[in-house]
Amino acid sequence: MATPSAPLKVLVVGSGAREHALVKAARRSPLVREVLAAPGNAGIADEAPCHAVKADDVPGLVALAQKENVNFVIVGPEVPLSLGLVDELTAAKIPAFGPNRAGAELEASKVYTKNFLLRNKIPTAYGETFTSTAAALAYLAKKSLPIVIKASGLAAGKGVTVATTRAEAEAAVRASLDEKAFGASGDEVLIEDFLPGEEASMMLIVCGEKYLVLPPSQDHKRVGDGDTGANTGGMGAYAPAVIVDAPLLARIEKEIVRPTLTAFTREGIDYRGVLYIGLMLTPTGPSVVEFNVRFGDPECQVLLPLLETDPLKILWDCANGALAPSACRLKPHFAATVVLASYNYPASPRLGDVITLPPISSLPAGVDILHAGTKRNTAGELVTSGGRVLSVVATAPTLRAALAAAYQTCERIQFAGAHYRRDIGARQLARE
Repeated sequence: MATPSAPLKVLVVGSGAREHALVKAARRSPLVREVLAAPGNAGIADEAPCHAVKADDVPGLVALAQKENVNFVIVGPEVPLSLGLVDELTAAKIPAFGPNRAGAELEASKVYTKNFLLRNKIPTAYGETFTSTAAALAYLAKKSLPIVIKASGLAAGKGVTVATTRAEAEAAVRASLDEKAFGASGDEVLIEDFLPGEEASMMLIVCGEKYLVLPPSQDHKRVGDGDTGANTGGMGAYAPAVIVDAPLLARIEKEIVRPTLTAFTREGIDYRGVLYIGLMLTPTGPSVVEFNVRFGDPECQVLLPLLETDPLKILWDCANGALAPSACRLKPHFAATVVLASYNYPASPRLGDVITLPPISSLPAGVDILHAGTKRNTAGELVTSGGRVLSVVATAPTLRAALAAAYQTCERIQFAGAHYRRDIGARQLARE
């Protein structure tokens, strides 16, 4: 393991609840003397200085890190990773947690990832790619339903359609290729066979071929209870997800994790960061739905509290090639997070609604309110500034207790149009 030669001054890049969770973890670490954020949000600003440098401004972030004498950068979102922020920080001799541009391509291009999975014989749905609407529609005409249409590039979790009718499938293709609903990210579409089963998320801290398995989790993507309504960036999550039991985890490691990391080495990818494996647990076994190259949001919020070992120590060791998975310990607890969203999210979220929060001192033990889409208006009031506004996280010895604490806190938060799912973790509770 690698110990910093001096206390760390940490810069957290990003502005969501994931980054708020990372800021909190950094501030609690005995290795850290100071934490900064860029650009941050209103909640992060209460805990760390925030700098008005956008997460996609690679030169600006490098300049900020140099000016502030930062000696460790944690990159939260996928966009700066895909733009090569870690490559530029490395060139400036500033250690950073997150994969380089070559590794980030696994999320930046769904087509690249699909080809990677297929050529390395890693379980995944069969798919083909198209840049022509006519060719895509001709292919759809030959396929059975349901079917999955994905914009190849980064689309903030909104570029995927699971179509159950021909009209829906064709509309998804036209929206991406003709209507440019996702800009350049939709110039190429991936059409995949539908995989039946239940979804689960597995996140690994990867350092070359060494890896730490974080507790399996389940995200809730649909906006409404019972998995109804539009896909979102995530309305809540919980961990550990007991659907991924020890035998299934061993199979995932054997059939997916180790072959993937071996392929990285073979293809010259020096991967250091989070590898998020989106899984479908099909009747014939686990299959890869997607790779992401950073902590999931909202999964990050439930994973960090379950680490007994200092999370910053783990991230620092990984970035410096010294990850020691056997030295990392987990808490025997459950964590749950519930996302409070703004009016009309995800279609066209209304912004500027005043938020009333309970006093931090009144929150139950194990509960945190993390900010995502918040800012201060000219009157100094806390207001909504994004679709996903707040994330209420609770940790407890049982999932039922964690969920109860999270939902009790959600009821104490007020802003016009606020809505949240009331069935986070319900499938696991039913299994129990």
